[in-house]
Amino acid sequence: MFCGSSFGGDQAFRLAAASLGRTIAAHGTELVYGGGKVGLMGTVARAAAEGGGRVTGVIPETLRGRELAYEGCSELRVVATMHERKALMMELSDAFIAMPGGFGTLEELFEVLTWLQLGIHAKPLGFLNTAGYYDRLLDFLGHAVGSSFILPDHLSMIPVSDDPSELIGKLERFTVPVVDKVKWIRDHAI
Repeated sequence: MFCGSSFGGDQAFRLAAASLGRTIAAHGTELVYGGGKVGLMGTVARAAAEGGGRVTGVIPETLRGRELAYEGCSELRVVATMHERKALMMELSDAFIAMPGGFGTLEELFEVLTWLQLGIHAKPLGFLNTAGYYDRLLDFLGHAVGSSFILPDHLSMIPVSDDPSELIGKLERFTVPVVDKVKWIRDHAI
């Protein structure tokens, strides 16, 4: 789960975070997230925990030291660095959801997508597109497809929904597309 450590400027983000947490708990799915108690990430974690779900937080010691950790996690794993945090979250997770967020959220989601594209893992990443938050990013990614920097099949790997339950269903049905990148490069070489 990737999302902002702030609430953003639209109440819809906070409501979607709480809905996602409740939905994760209702599906019997474990939430693995960045371990914070603030912003959207704290809202998702609290809602999942209050719904009876298992919540695993992964937080660097520096952020825990600033009293930003959500101590209500089923399990809180404290690591030394942000790199260790991402690696452990990748290891513990079966799928990823990106909610609205800033630089950290974008960095995490692009790393997961890049590794999926390269075949380093086969774990899906979906966008919870609350209030159209990811519309412009999806437009840009479409532009990158049109400019032959991203394969259309790779763009189609990103399930998108504004409904948490629908998005989880899409992630559960996800299969990695078989892409012959060498052939594609050959066909599109100038």
